[in-house]
Formats: sequence, structure tokens, C-alpha cells
Amino acid sequence: MTEGFVIQLIQESLLRAVLIASPMLGIGLVVGLVISIVQTATSIQEQTLTFVPKIIAVLFSIGIFGPWMLRMMMDFMTKLIMTMPDLI
Repeated sequence: MTEGFVIQLIQESLLRAVLIASPMLGIGLVVGLVISIVQTATSIQEQTLTFVPKIIAVLFSIGIFGPWMLRMMMDFMTKLIMTMPDLI
């Protein structure tokens, strides 16, 4: 196991983690921004108002993007397992 291989493995792991998390984070960000704009426009200062729509939106995004996220993780793990014999 060389240093280059370890660095490449860490880079690919971090890239996959960012790609897998980005749909949930992006949808949560957009929903939070919309709720904040509505709160500002209507002068409602309820802090708990943003949590429920964000949770629902993130769960909805997991339902939509879940198969894609699972496929990305499975492809990475398959690639990682296939390279294990070469490490010995």
C-alpha cells in the first residue's frame, strides 16, 4: 500500500461523501431559505417553524435520491473490495 494509493482512496472517499450528502443538504438549504423569507415577509418570529418543513423535505429527498445514493456507495465498496487482493 503506497502513499499515493492512500491519498487517492481518501480523496475519492471524501468526494463520494460530498456527492451523497449534497442532495439532502441542498434541499434543506432551499427549504430553510424559503421559510426564512416567508417569516421575514410576514413578521412571524417563531423559531420552531423551520424545523418541520426541513425535516419533511430532507426525508422526501432521501426517498427520491436514496436509490442513487445507495448505488454510489455500493459502486465504491465494490471497487474497494476488488482492489483488496492487490494490496497484499
